[in-house]
Amino acid sequence: MNRAADTATQPTAFERIRHWWRRLAATVLPARGEPESDRATARVLDEFGKLVEECRAQRGGELSTRRRAEQIRDIYRAADLPRRAAILDVITSEFAPDQSQLESAIIAMQGAATDADLSHAEAQLRLALGHPRAQFFIQFNLLPDGVKFLVDLRADVLRLLPETPALEVLKVELDALIASWFDPGFLELRRITWESPALILEKLMTYEAVHAIESWNHLRDRLDTDRRCYAFFHARMPDEPLIFVEIALLKGFPASVQALLDVNAPAQNPRSADTAIFYSISNTQRGLHGVSMGNLLLKRVTEDLQRNLPGLKVFATLSPIPGLRKWAERILTAEPGLVGTSEAAKIAAELADTAPESALQRALGRDDWASDERLREVLRAPLEKLCARYLLKEKSGTRPIDPVAAFHLNNGARVNRLLWLADTSARGMKQSYGLMVSYRYDLREVDDNHERFAHSGEIVAARRVKRLVD
Repeated sequence: MNRAADTATQPTAFERIRHWWRRLAATVLPARGEPESDRATARVLDEFGKLVEECRAQRGGELSTRRRAEQIRDIYRAADLPRRAAILDVITSEFAPDQSQLESAIIAMQGAATDADLSHAEAQLRLALGHPRAQFFIQFNLLPDGVKFLVDLRADVLRLLPETPALEVLKVELDALIASWFDPGFLELRRITWESPALILEKLMTYEAVHAIESWNHLRDRLDTDRRCYAFFHARMPDEPLIFVEIALLKGFPASVQALLDVNAPAQNPRSADTAIFYSISNTQRGLHGVSMGNLLLKRVTEDLQRNLPGLKVFATLSPIPGLRKWAERILTAEPGLVGTSEAAKIAAELADTAPESALQRALGRDDWASDERLREVLRAPLEKLCARYLLKEKSGTRPIDPVAAFHLNNGARVNRLLWLADTSARGMKQSYGLMVSYRYDLREVDDNHERFAHSGEIVAARRVKRLVD
């Protein structure tokens, strides 16, 4: 093949962008009926094409690179999702590795006769694979908000990926960069109080993903003297919390999350508390989904609490079990004989039913079962057994299918206790029949627990929980 002649006939980045845009316009824009908007978008893409050409040629010095990065950022942020998809497609294709360099490096690796030859060929392969897109993304480090921009861009990639599988390579490239930038050594732990900047408090209200904060009064209650709130920050995103952790300081263990969140309950003296309950942990950045920011993050929170309140002896969570009900409905249909004979008979008797094998499903299908004292009691044992099986046995590979369990176990906690009807809200009943679980953080064992879970998927659990699946 005559590579020189073939290269000479290749369209420029600008021409490829125009072609891509015409395809998009034919399928998306006519339905909108906005010709002026179409012309404006075409002008923006013309500008973007020129910026891509400049990036590929690496024209100018640091000031030129920063100017281009600012313009690309502004163009991308002003675009809607279809136009962003077009831009991401251009980035994927225009900054792909050079095919001839890849082929040369692969051939060199296959023909390496010595360790030195192999090492040199591997280095060339790594450069060929990583250089173009990595250089494109790294230029945004010159911008004060460049890291935040790439985190948001990755959120779009994740959103578009199911319908645009070609973006997978862009995701992998971003994953590598962001994982290195969000190493746990770069994360700063800060306590959030009522005196914290209003911008941070507003984000706490917005990002709270477990128990909604309905008003400023509710927020003030979450930051009262018997409460603690921490957030993790990155130096390049100083006003963007990455994770919020909310804690209640109590004497003893709460019976339910409703009691814990009762705004009318009197505040307790934190100096007399012996228990710290982690009741809400919220990740705030969609673009960091699936990116490990290090293990044992909650160990840092626990150490800070213990240092400031030495009377605390128990550090545990009050955690939701978001996938329990959906899994239980599926498994009870697939395994109708799952419930023990005596337990099934008791449930059937309460329902005046003659079909014990499906009595549990019919009982749980009733909206009022939790308010029926006798039915509630006969359902407790089989539901707790199902819950223990779900948390300890149901896995995808070596990791629990429950995402909350995977998070806490990876942070070195143990499954400590199941909490019957601890969340009777509509959400709690829909997710897990009102059950919650407590994960215990014991600083003497979190490192060992984490290692056992990370290396072999071993789940450490209290004996009272393990008995339910034995």
